[in-house]
Amino acid sequence: MTTKMKKDIHLTGKDLMQMVQLRPQDIGKYAIVPGPKERLDGFLKCITNPIKNFSFMEYTMYTGEYAGTKITSINGGRFSADTAITTEILCSAEAKTMIRIGSCGALSDDIKIGDLIVVDSALRGDGVTPYYVDDPKFQPVADKKLTDALFESAKTSGFKVHRGRAWSTDAILRETRAHVGKAIDQGAIAVDMVTSVFLTICQLYKVPATAILAVSDHIITGEMGFMDTNYYMAEHAMIGITLDLVKKLEGK
Repeated sequence: MTTKMKKDIHLTGKDLMQMVQLRPQDIGKYAIVPGPKERLDGFLKCITNPIKNFSFMEYTMYTGEYAGTKITSINGGRFSADTAITTEILCSAEAKTMIRIGSCGALSDDIKIGDLIVVDSALRGDGVTPYYVDDPKFQPVADKKLTDALFESAKTSGFKVHRGRAWSTDAILRETRAHVGKAIDQGAIAVDMVTSVFLTICQLYKVPATAILAVSDHIITGEMGFMDTNYYMAEHAMIGITLDLVKKLEGK
């Protein structure tokens, strides 16, 4: 009986890229990565001539243009495992710049529902990144130049914008006082389920990446703003902010 694998890795990002028949020349210079499909649908309304690159499982990728610049977008996933899959596909397809549009819970009293958070770095509380990086001291960080530019674009949106560290955890129903307190002690101002994975994989592939998050709930006060108009407005505003960022990066 043979028990030794023939390959070092059974399935890679490049394998997935080939499976969906995606080529590097098919994607844009910038990849905008919203989490759920409905956020992707909002993004598609803002670009011209979107062409579907592929649909695979629950993921769909489109490439179109904004102000003359080729842009790709995919619903990157709500959780760490599916975010790893879509991020691997984009990195394997040689994406040049990646910007995630997400949501989060607030971990600071001065942050409100509907505020925006631009992420500098992440705490790894997810179950995916330990398979990528053994070192427990490894810290996923956003590209500074890209993040600086994103922060400046966000500040002109009319929304209150914060900047700092996000704690990513898979256990949304176990955000206990003890776990939350530990994350805050390590400098986290927000909690989500994917940013650490997104930044880790981009960092390993040496792809400049950053993330912006809309605040949907408040872990300290217990507020639930998932149906709050302020949250929906902030969620929509992130699309315009990222497109404005692309224009500025292109000198337009």
